[in-house]
Amino acid sequence: MKITIDTSMCSGHARCAAAAPEVFRLDDDGYALPYEGELPESLHEEARSGERTCPERAIRIE
Repeated sequence: MKITIDTSMCSGHARCAAAAPEVFRLDDDGYALPYEGELPESLHEEARSGERTCPERAIRIE
């Protein structure tokens, strides 16, 4: 599973980081940064939860 964030769509609400803090972190300006590399299976459901909370639908999980 790989996570990408369309930075042009992200508005910095940080809902993904609140819902899935082990998967999403925030940069210095409060915008989401995805998990780097391949996401462990133990975090897949948490990642999907973070994806669902994004009001802009800027998160893509493959």
